[in-house]
Amino acid sequence: MTEPILTASGVSKRFGPVLALNDVAFHVERGEVHALLGINGAGKSTFIKILSGLIQKDTGSIRIAGQEVDFKAPEDAIHAGIATVQQHPELVSDMSGLDNIFLGRECAGRGLFGRVDRRAMEQRADALLARFSVPLDLSREVGDMSAVEREAVAILQALAADDIKVLILDEPTSTLTEIEREDLFALMNQLRSQGISIIYITHQLEEVFAIADSFSVFRGGTCIARMSVAEARSENISLAALMLGEAIGDIFPPKGAAEKLGEVVLKVEKLTRDGEFSNITFEARKGEILGIFGLVGSGCDELAKAIFGVTPAQSGRIAVNGAAISPKKPRHALDAGIFLVPGDRRTEGLALDRPALFNVPLANLRRAANGGWSLKGRQIRNDAKLLTDQVALSPPSLTTPASGFSGGNQQKIVLAKGLYTEADVYIFVEPTVGVDIGARAKIYALMRNLSEKAAVIVISSDCDEVFGVADRTIAMHKGRQAEAQAGGLFDRDGLLLAGIMGGSMQ
Repeated sequence: MTEPILTASGVSKRFGPVLALNDVAFHVERGEVHALLGINGAGKSTFIKILSGLIQKDTGSIRIAGQEVDFKAPEDAIHAGIATVQQHPELVSDMSGLDNIFLGRECAGRGLFGRVDRRAMEQRADALLARFSVPLDLSREVGDMSAVEREAVAILQALAADDIKVLILDEPTSTLTEIEREDLFALMNQLRSQGISIIYITHQLEEVFAIADSFSVFRGGTCIARMSVAEARSENISLAALMLGEAIGDIFPPKGAAEKLGEVVLKVEKLTRDGEFSNITFEARKGEILGIFGLVGSGCDELAKAIFGVTPAQSGRIAVNGAAISPKKPRHALDAGIFLVPGDRRTEGLALDRPALFNVPLANLRRAANGGWSLKGRQIRNDAKLLTDQVALSPPSLTTPASGFSGGNQQKIVLAKGLYTEADVYIFVEPTVGVDIGARAKIYALMRNLSEKAAVIVISSDCDEVFGVADRTIAMHKGRQAEAQAGGLFDRDGLLLAGIMGGSMQ
């Protein structure tokens, strides 16, 4: 039996009083896709940062192809044969795919006056495209590419280094449609067939059975299980139960009771923005969750931004509690009692370099000043602590920059920010992207609790999420609206069909 391509033994890492990794044992076989699973805070990110050379382990050993390695910087990991594609690849949107792949490696020689050899870059890029059969036009700017094309550029950028043996993919499907996901899986299968091992981090557990050969589960800073996907399938193993350490039932809370349905809070009539969506009409009430399902390009995200005043609608009507509003900027929507939890929390929802104590009160400075002219520091801290406890922020720090939290906990800071506004309408766009199953259950429960006192709208490209959490559903397809006849009561397959094909258009 051949030796694993990567082996970690006894790896530990401490950050002050926090033991992030404790005696981790882990290995990946040659030419396999190995899923790395665990809830937020389980130690996955710390372990991957050690394998990537971003931080150093305290104890333990790591071996690549039988040779012990010790990484002091990311360059050390790359030279040893490990390349990482982060969850949010740092690509330059106004540069071509070719320039992004070889960014920092354009020069034929070393030193300040090395010559850029574009012909050599093009030849190396052609060799990469031929090797992995990626249908990409690398002359296009990255900003004009689809999400899966950008992910492919990031992967080619990682593989452009010599003799990459292990490729780490961190949540690569978090922004992809189902069709784009299949395109990415096809590329992963090519990499696997050529002997490249892949460590695949995902919170979408169904993907483990779709693409992985084996998986490891981290919990509490250690690797508590490793097995093949075939074994897990034959023994009916629950990945969620392994991750959480307990059996988990339906992650969606019970639907709202019809007798508790309240008054209309948000009313949207014939809302239109040319080229994005047309004649969208719906009502959202207290006591229910309204779900809107649509794939990328459906106009869902643009609709949410129009209601929130980011990109105002050109015609139609919006009313909150019976009062017509025409939000031209987010401040207008906030003043009217609307809060948007955006789909891209990193660029649209948070000041990443600032802590929760700064982010939480940001959307309601009137409350932060208690009606006066100066911010009330002690009261802000007390309120922020109460709200971050309510959303179970982990670790429960008000002073750690948001960039220092996992994706799921960054989402929790955005939720606490929304709760601080005490809004009448909450619009959640892709609320659980990059969030583990335990945190997802808590977010859905929070939505249900919010619906008792506010209108809650969930907009998502995940059909199961919309169908599971919502009481009433709408589908959007290419900017138009499809709604079921009987009070908006789609079955799951009908909702999916309407979002993909359009159904009966209004």
